[in-house]
Amino acid sequence: MDIQDFSMDFFSLKGKSAIVTGGNSGLGQAFALALAKAGADIFIPSIIDEDGSTRELMDKAGVRSAFMTCDITQKGVPAQVVSKCVETFGKLDILVNSAGICNIADILDFDRDQWDPMIAVNLTAAFEMSFEAAQKMVPQKSGKIINICSMFSFLGGLGSPAYAATKHGIAGLTKAYADELACHNIQVNGLAPGYYATNITTATRSDPVKNRRVLDHIPADRWGERLDLMGTTVFLASHASNYVNGHILAVDGGYLMR
Repeated sequence: MDIQDFSMDFFSLKGKSAIVTGGNSGLGQAFALALAKAGADIFIPSIIDEDGSTRELMDKAGVRSAFMTCDITQKGVPAQVVSKCVETFGKLDILVNSAGICNIADILDFDRDQWDPMIAVNLTAAFEMSFEAAQKMVPQKSGKIINICSMFSFLGGLGSPAYAATKHGIAGLTKAYADELACHNIQVNGLAPGYYATNITTATRSDPVKNRRVLDHIPADRWGERLDLMGTTVFLASHASNYVNGHILAVDGGYLMR
């Protein structure tokens, strides 16, 4: 292709279908809406019941959407999710592994009871979803897998060794899958949000000392908003990123620079 072939259509996701795990709330909902606004049909498996708000957003975006209430940490469920998506939309082009949990405790109090659920949700489920998605993407010689990483993919895990371990792990999984699937025209990348204004960070943002500590580490001097992640999501899911592979893209307001 020549540079004259480039157009904004490279960012279009019309005719594509996407699975967004955990897409009924938080950042996951923003990822789902971003892909929908770019034209993709959206399949959302989530342990959180669909309350209508996400479906309304999908309808307003003018795309088809389908929902499946399930627990993707249960062995075999990811295979069911992928099969149902293909049954509904005819194929699978994009997978966003965004389901995640984070428990906070001092390291001397952080035991297996807190460790195991986070490994199951944040890492093992993402692995099994990626494995099942690859079964569909390899034969069609195309696909995009976007793993949601974190600042904890690069840093230590103060207050949550399991979260840090899973986010380092998902970064490693991203690179391993990218290495093997690139020859099949499948791009696997990570998106690493910085500190965002979500329900999870309410306590920190409402504490003046903790809030200021975070902001002092962000050159942009503000918490991220969900909107800040949406363009990056579309880029990584689209034809525009076809030569981007195995990369962990931080969307952090400059946090990692300090």
